[in-house]
Amino acid sequence: MSVSKKYKSFPLMFLIFGVVLITLISGSSIRKHIKTMGKSNQESGKVSFEASKEDKSKNEDTKIFFSKPEIKPSQTLVKVYKDKRILELYGDEKLIGRFKIGLGRDPWSDKEKEGDNRTPEGTYYICTKTSETKYTYYMGLSYPNIKDAQRGLEKGIINQDTYNRIKKAIDAKQQPPWNTTLGGAVGIHGGGNKDNWTYGCIAMSNEDINILKQYTPFKTPVEIYK
Repeated sequence: MSVSKKYKSFPLMFLIFGVVLITLISGSSIRKHIKTMGKSNQESGKVSFEASKEDKSKNEDTKIFFSKPEIKPSQTLVKVYKDKRILELYGDEKLIGRFKIGLGRDPWSDKEKEGDNRTPEGTYYICTKTSETKYTYYMGLSYPNIKDAQRGLEKGIINQDTYNRIKKAIDAKQQPPWNTTLGGAVGIHGGGNKDNWTYGCIAMSNEDINILKQYTPFKTPVEIYK
């Protein structure tokens, strides 16, 4: 082979080498891209699945229902969630009902005194029951409790004598004084649950209060959360 022919073959060899190199690089990039896309889609699917589970769980936490127990519970408990506007009824530690409620006209703050239109937060018990009300049925709660009274005493809303009377009633599981500057007569009653319209009470539909009253005897604990 002549020297000129030898040198003329070099460009062709470089061209072939370049095509092979580009093909290898392109193939590697495509495989990497496909792998990345697959991983991304997998992660996206995982996030979507987790979000779906979270939404389903959230919906279950706010589902309104009542499941009448075959045997009347020996112990019951009421939980109120102000931010969700939901009341839950437990029988023998099992959730048997969840009801929509209305609250005081200032629903977000904790009650401190008479006339503030707030629904209290804390642990109480049912201390009175009556059908002599325009709201179908009424169950009074043990507001103010000792914690409410202690706060009122520290803020100068009540005096030591009033605090002592409230504490004595709560210790005996009786109705505390409702005629003090802390306010009183806060309870659970009918009349409707579409709005926050009460002066601090927890309002239910007339149908729901008629269900609740059957499972909440005197001294039933009522826990009210923000």
